[in-house]
Amino acid sequence: MTITNRPYKLLSDFIDVHEFLSKTYTIKELNSMMIPQFFEYAHTHPAFNHKLTHKMTIWENDNQIVAFCGYETDVGEAYLVAEKNYYNLLPEMLLQAEKELAIESSGKLELSVWIIDSQQTHAKLLEDNGYKKIHAEPVKIFNYENNFINITLPEGFKCVTLNEAKDIRKLHRCLHLGFNHDGEPDDDIECRKYMQSGKHYRFDLSRIIIAPNGDYACYAGMWLDELNHYAYLEPLCTVPEYRRMGLASYVLTEAMKATKQLGALYCFGGIPEFYTAIGFKTICNRELWKKVWQ
Repeated sequence: MTITNRPYKLLSDFIDVHEFLSKTYTIKELNSMMIPQFFEYAHTHPAFNHKLTHKMTIWENDNQIVAFCGYETDVGEAYLVAEKNYYNLLPEMLLQAEKELAIESSGKLELSVWIIDSQQTHAKLLEDNGYKKIHAEPVKIFNYENNFINITLPEGFKCVTLNEAKDIRKLHRCLHLGFNHDGEPDDDIECRKYMQSGKHYRFDLSRIIIAPNGDYACYAGMWLDELNHYAYLEPLCTVPEYRRMGLASYVLTEAMKATKQLGALYCFGGIPEFYTAIGFKTICNRELWKKVWQ
């Protein structure tokens, strides 16, 4: 058995790494949250650093990917994902991450590594190599064995799929204002189109709520992992003037119902208490470990 490593090739390796992340996924360890939808969404995000993707690393055994080390949007952070039978590679992977993904700050090098609190092998490796846990946040899911909340839209509002809501400028404005950016959005519509270009982006599962005046008031982007039977929400936002009307609860519930019909068993949500209020439960915590060295 000869294991080799090589740089990630953006134009030829994306699909293979995406499939690897699907095959190695377990609800217990979550690939340190480098799940395939997270990986793909980052690749189409305007903050993603395409110029340094060669600093990510693939490990292969007989031309099959068995481990991957990469970042979400930029260097300075790392995710270490390996098949369970190849956890012996983790020390080598961490050294590679420090070599390729660390950044310089104030004359020193630093790297942050994301893991899940159940990944004790990862945690011990990081602790033994001088990393300190600096942050933790909950990972929440809605189990489809539970009942969905019963909620109705205010009069005059309607909920449609993204296949039916085709005004990209209105969607651009909804996302700009919905994430609390100041003023009106710029005219970078091509950037918004690019974010919808992912191979697994689901126009049919994503939902828009349209206000009586035609505004796109609330948006839920929904992804589906057909192999592992879960839904992944990214993003969810409501334009400020339409908040406190139950729109986010409604649009998310409708999107989840659509994924349940296609075989999903649960849906990943976000951190805010909003998710807990509509039935999401914390299943683990993401942890960020950081090391600074000369």
